[in-house]
Amino acid sequence: MRNRQDSSNNKLIEMKKYIISTFLIVLCTSTGLAQRWELNKANRLFEKRAYLEAAEIYERSDKDVNTLRNLGDCYYLNTKMDEAVKWYGTLVKNYESQIDYQYFFRYSQALKGVKRYEEADQWMEKYEDAIANDASLQNTLEYMAKVDADVPYIYTPVNSETNSEYSDFGTSFFGDDKVIYASANKTGNTSSKIYKWNDQPYLDLYVAKIDSEGNIVDPKPLEDLNSPTHDALAVISKDGNTMYFSRTNEKKVKVNEEKVANIKIFKAELIDNKWTNIESLPFNSDEYSCGHPALSHDGKKMYFTSDMPGSIGSLDIFEVDINEDGTFGTPKNLGPNINTTKRDEFPYMSDYNILYFASNGHLGLGNLDIFYSALEESKFGKPKNLGSSVNSSLDDFSFIINEETDKGFFSSNREGAKDDDIFQFRRKEYIKPVYLVEGVVTDKNTGEVLPNSLVTLLDENNNVIADTIVKADGKYIFHLDPNQKYKVRGTRKLYIPDEQNFSTDSEGRIQHNIELELELYSDAEGNIVTENGDTVIKLEKIYFDFDKWDIKPAAAKILDGLVEVMKKYPNMIIEISAHTDCRGGLDYNLDLSHKRAKSTLDYVVSQGIDVSRLKSIGYGEMQPLNKCVREGICTEAEYDVNRRCEFKLLN
Repeated sequence: MRNRQDSSNNKLIEMKKYIISTFLIVLCTSTGLAQRWELNKANRLFEKRAYLEAAEIYERSDKDVNTLRNLGDCYYLNTKMDEAVKWYGTLVKNYESQIDYQYFFRYSQALKGVKRYEEADQWMEKYEDAIANDASLQNTLEYMAKVDADVPYIYTPVNSETNSEYSDFGTSFFGDDKVIYASANKTGNTSSKIYKWNDQPYLDLYVAKIDSEGNIVDPKPLEDLNSPTHDALAVISKDGNTMYFSRTNEKKVKVNEEKVANIKIFKAELIDNKWTNIESLPFNSDEYSCGHPALSHDGKKMYFTSDMPGSIGSLDIFEVDINEDGTFGTPKNLGPNINTTKRDEFPYMSDYNILYFASNGHLGLGNLDIFYSALEESKFGKPKNLGSSVNSSLDDFSFIINEETDKGFFSSNREGAKDDDIFQFRRKEYIKPVYLVEGVVTDKNTGEVLPNSLVTLLDENNNVIADTIVKADGKYIFHLDPNQKYKVRGTRKLYIPDEQNFSTDSEGRIQHNIELELELYSDAEGNIVTENGDTVIKLEKIYFDFDKWDIKPAAAKILDGLVEVMKKYPNMIIEISAHTDCRGGLDYNLDLSHKRAKSTLDYVVSQGIDVSRLKSIGYGEMQPLNKCVREGICTEAEYDVNRRCEFKLLN
């Protein structure tokens, strides 16, 4: 009975184990299927550019290389740089060798967005290495310091009171007292749809007044023009009767295996105070985007942004002629002086023929910075950054200015903005500080002024920038550039040079007073003396064997003293001269002295002294120190005086 009961219990236990095991398998399978289903949903949302919705799912999914890449993109493309840095950082840490090098660029831009510039520069260097770009990289903060020291104007931006909690950007002048701009503000918005990219309503165009203080007031939607899709970035002709604006296609088309709704430029006419006759421009295409229109002062050219064939980067700036009959010429890329391999967009041409535009391809504080380029003789000059008084670590774009009043507007999603916000500004001329170094050259020991001394200004790589010979007052002065490292050096014959380092960088002064104190070699060293108008190094007598010129060990020991002095003073230049007595033939003695001078020079060079600092010469019997000018008139000791080597300072 007991055995039968035990058997029954065992079967029951086994059955329970089977049921539990089966349940766990089904549960795990279901969980795995659910996770895969959810991840597939996130990928579909990402492909549809519903980035923020996709990010929510990616956040709770397993993080492989694709998930991390897409998650970083979701935040990067919405300028949420804190989150982009977090996920791109994990991506490059775990999968650096597996990802496209474009992510080095994006990670660098995201790091700039959170002001981690040193790390950003390191990843930009990796990006440049990956694309085999041999352009010299610059430290971002050092570069911007140079920009700020050289900008022609500084700006005082103020966040406009007209901004809503949604995107507001892209102002354009409408006459003297109005602007047109784009907004996703729900008030008056003609579309009930939400743009999944950033979970905001679709953009509409608004017209508003500019009050006497430069504020944008009383905005009203352009109800006769706005459509259910994005309408933005308009420009108005000088007579106020023609508008060009950007509009997104309502339908998506397949481009490179991806469905996209491209942007086109439209034209509208103001008739009876109503915008009508709306038509697409002839160079638009479903295959690429054209947008951000701007007009030249005379209205004969349009500048716009596009990724049409012939583009250098992801977005380039083009120009096209507007003919007198209203037709258009063939769009022309502005070329590599303006456009980069990245985004170059939001052009604005001022009345003074200055092109302002936004770019993340030219070096700046991060993401889109505003640049300017002057049009001269049909060519645009090298673009210059507008400086940190207007640019930030995030996106700064859509710059416009009235150059008569020095007032204008630009757009930014910088720290403190609600989203893309409109900023109004005033600008004033930047009074550049005077950077200079000045001083006087004196004798270190006597304090006397040393006229006719040479003072040289060098950069940190020892390249000569300028030099001057000081006059009777011993004074010198050099003008400098900001944010540079310099060296100023004073030199004079028979004096030890004085060299001082200084800088005009963020930690240095802009003006320096440096007194250069030069010291005679003969004052600094006991074995350097002045004899018969020459400054010489006094060493023990060097002896050569009869009719020989090789350097003996005793002579080498004496010459080591010369080497020591020359190493101590690396600017010292020496003439080595050898002399004989009068006994023997004239030509023989001259040749022998040449050989002895040369062998002395060779020994000094062998001890590490550069040959350019040495000169050897043999005088034979031509420069006696006493009356022993022929044989038989002097003692041996008196003849011995003339057999010598001398070491004369030449500098």
